[in-house]
This record gives sequence, C-alpha cells and structure tokens, in this order.
Amino acid sequence: MPDPRPRPGPRGWPRLPRPTARLRLTVLYSVAFLVCGVAVLALTYLLFGRAAPAGVPSADRVPTAEMTVPSGTVQRAGRYDIVNVPVTVLRQLNEALDEKPPVISAAQRAKLISEATVQINYDKRRLLIVSAIALAVIAVGAAAIGWIIAGRVLRPLSTITAAARQISASSLHERLALNGPDDELKELADTLDSLFARLEASFDAQRRFAANASHELRTPLTRERALLQVTLADPASTAGTWQAVSRELLASNAEQEHLIEALLTLASSEGGPGQRERLDLAAITSADLDAARPAISRLGLNAAADIQPAILDGDPLLVQQLVANLIDNGVRHNIPGGDIRVATRTSHGRAVLSVTNSGQVIPPAEVDRLFQPFQRLGPRPARRDGGHGLGLSIVRAIATAHGATTAARALPGGGLAVDVVFLPPMPGPRAVPGIQPGTRRSHTE
Repeated sequence: MPDPRPRPGPRGWPRLPRPTARLRLTVLYSVAFLVCGVAVLALTYLLFGRAAPAGVPSADRVPTAEMTVPSGTVQRAGRYDIVNVPVTVLRQLNEALDEKPPVISAAQRAKLISEATVQINYDKRRLLIVSAIALAVIAVGAAAIGWIIAGRVLRPLSTITAAARQISASSLHERLALNGPDDELKELADTLDSLFARLEASFDAQRRFAANASHELRTPLTRERALLQVTLADPASTAGTWQAVSRELLASNAEQEHLIEALLTLASSEGGPGQRERLDLAAITSADLDAARPAISRLGLNAAADIQPAILDGDPLLVQQLVANLIDNGVRHNIPGGDIRVATRTSHGRAVLSVTNSGQVIPPAEVDRLFQPFQRLGPRPARRDGGHGLGLSIVRAIATAHGATTAARALPGGGLAVDVVFLPPMPGPRAVPGIQPGTRRSHTE
C-alpha cells in the first residue's frame, strides 16, 4: 500500500506534494487551458499586426490639398473656424482631390507613416500586456475550478479506496455498494464487489476444504492407532491376530493413499492444465468405460454407450481423469441392476460428454452441493464405501481449467445426469491419432 504522506525532499528543500490523480488532472487541465489561451492570444496579436487602425490612411494614397484664404473671411465659431470659400475655389479643390495620385509632399508622407507606425506598435504592446495579464488571472481561476471539479469527480474513488482498505480476509462479506451515476467509477465499484464476493466464496470453500481434509486424513490414523492399541493390550494376541491387523492396516493405508492422490489431482486441476494437445474424447471415454466394466458387471448395471468422435484441445491426463471420475461416480452411486449411459458427441463444434445414471433420488437443491469437495448426499459429508466425495469436485475443477461448462440435473426417478461441454478446438491441420473421420462406436452391455 503506498504511503499517503508527502514525499520528503533533500534536507532544506520544501516537500513536494504527492502526485495524486486529482493534482495530475488539475495540472493537465491548467496546461491545456494555458496552451489554448496562448494560441488565441498569438492569433489575435498576428491578426492585429496585419490590420491598419481605423482612420489612418495608407502610405500610398493620402488625400490632401493646400489652399490660402484672406484672413478677413475667417471667423471664430466655437472649436472650429468658419471660412467663406468661393464656389470656384471649391471646384478647384475637388478637382485637385480627384487627381491620381493625389498631390502630397514627401515630408508629409514620411511624417504620417511614422505616426501611424508608432500608434500601431503602441496598441500592439498594450494588447499583448493586457491579454497576458488577463490570461494569467483566468488561468489561476481555471486551475482552482479544475481542482474543485477533479475533487468532485474523484470523490467516489476515495470512497472506494477507503472501503477497500477496511475489507480484509475476515470481513469479505462487506461490500462497497457505491451509489451514483452509472459511470466508470460505478462500474469499478461493482466489479470490486463482484471480486469480493468471489473471494469470499473462495475463502469459505478453502476453509471447508481444510476442515474436511483434516477430518478425512485424521480418521484413518485414529482408527489405525486404536486398532494397534487394542491388539497390544490384548495378552491373548496371536500371530493370526496380528496378520488380520496388518491386513486391515494395509487396507486403511490404501484408502489414505487414494485420498491423497485425489487431493493432489484436485489441486493440480485447479492450477490449470499443462500442455494442451489435440484429443479425441471418444477414444478416452471408450478406454475409461472398458476399465469400469468389472465394477459394472459386479453391480449388474445395464450400460449403454453412444460414442461418437468429439475433438478438443486439452491436457490428456486431466481429461482422462475427468472422464474416469464421472464414469466412476455413475457406477459407485448407482443401485444394483440400475442403468448407466455414457455418450460423446460434437455439438456446434464443441465436444460434449454425457453420463447419466440411475440411483438415489436427489433433491434438485442438493445437486450443486455435490460438486463441492467432501460432499455426499446424506447427513455425512462422506461414507466409507471407497469414495471421499471428491470425484465430482475434480470433474468441475478440470472442466473449469479447460474453459468447459458443467451442467448437472437430478432425474425424477432417481439418479443424476451430467453434461460437460468443452471449448471448440483451435483451428489447425493436426490429426488425432486413433480416430478416423466419420467413424462411430456404439455398444451396449
């Protein structure tokens, strides 16, 4: 977390303010305003320098004339002198003014040009000074306004930051719940609320997983220790007794080994797939179904398979584990003489795996819980029937790691139907070993 205090400079230097977003926005706004103001000022200055002031004649054509009149004809009339000019003189004056070019002396022209140039330069300097002062004053006001506006716009961000600092692993149930317009900051707050919800669910699942895993690992150890203590305390223990204890310990050890392997599989699948390869789901499903035939025959299940080519990109080991766990779940939680149906197909370019089995009636509200670690149908999270309630959780973890979707529904007569839909394979010329286009495998047991 960054230190909100100002950054200290060298000793003797003033501390620089922390470059907050509000300060940066204010500086950027002020700089943009100054650049635009200077551009307008420069344009006005250039245009003013090109235009002659009103009332100043040009240097090439200055209408003027000279005449003399008797002093007796001049009389005072306020600010002006009244001169009685004969009509003939006026006609001569008009003719002189209409001449091309007008009559003007060189000294008068030079004087007129000098006075006009001085006036233009003075007006330009005055315009530049007044405009610069006005621009500086307005820039200060614009910076203050920009500071206020930036503060109001970024106020929700401060609220989000303060609330996020207060939310920790022990208070993930809290939410920002930002009110206001549906803008980018509101979208950020809603995204953080969604993130906190996912983190809360993940932390809860992790706590449940740790508690269940510790219980599942502790129970066999407790049973083994009790068995050894009872046998040691019995003075009539014989070699046969110890052989029986050894066999039971070996069975318990195999159970723990299976549990640890399942936990490792779950952890590796949640970490994501390794190197992806072009796979044929039909070939993998056929091999796993053949491996499950002894258990199917032992329970007397009616197995039907509809295996069609289904191509996907994935980790071979994880996909094989997904298929095996799904088939094993359908066999393990079935009823004697029940049904199990396994099918693969391609739908809209996506590989689909479907496993449907009969069994105990499952309430629809309990279906999603079965995909959580160590969860089984019934009051206890797991039973001692060789399973640990990790099969479906591994299926969902592997499917999620491959971007696939898992849909499960409870059947009205009992049992479960699970569909796993994978992503379409990436386009490429790679062939899939062991499968020919257009082939179809179908068998019934």
